[in-house]
Amino acid sequence: MNISIRGQQIEVTDALKDYVDKKLSRLEKYFDAPLTSEGYVTLSVVRGLHTVEVTIPLPGVMLRAEDRSDDMYASIDAVVDKLERQIRKHKTKLNRKFRQDVSLKNLFTDETAAGLVTAEHQTEDDFEDFEVVRTKRFTFKPMDVEEAILQMNMVGHNFFVFSNIDTQEVSVVYKRNDGKYGLIEQN
Repeated sequence: MNISIRGQQIEVTDALKDYVDKKLSRLEKYFDAPLTSEGYVTLSVVRGLHTVEVTIPLPGVMLRAEDRSDDMYASIDAVVDKLERQIRKHKTKLNRKFRQDVSLKNLFTDETAAGLVTAEHQTEDDFEDFEVVRTKRFTFKPMDVEEAILQMNMVGHNFFVFSNIDTQEVSVVYKRNDGKYGLIEQN
């Protein structure tokens, strides 16, 4: 796996790079083939807290973990532990699903439909008060609601937009204040 390491308000020393490489190489034992994707690691220090963020995009899943502590090396260890738990949880979930329904193997194929949300009836004047500071484009992979919740929890967000495999429509799952999950479907 190729790892891109960058520092924010911290100089990334060779010792830190070697430590990150060594720790993240532990993740390769969970995969059958060597990882070809590029992992992104951001090391930062803000108000004395050492923060490590790791993002590893894989086919069909996005691994992401973040940790803050008083020691950079402890943060790196904690992030790798979180990523290992995510991988084990995801593999267990997939294995359980594949045993239940063999046809779910097509869940991670590259046959995807790109989805863009457009506003047809809005004029340029409607956007005067709102400034869009970032735009993201995604290719939605068809998945069921359980898989979408798993993906949402893995990336650490409180909502997740996905292509619902059951309805063939774009849907949103979100985490409610009571700790349960909600689903928004198109009418």
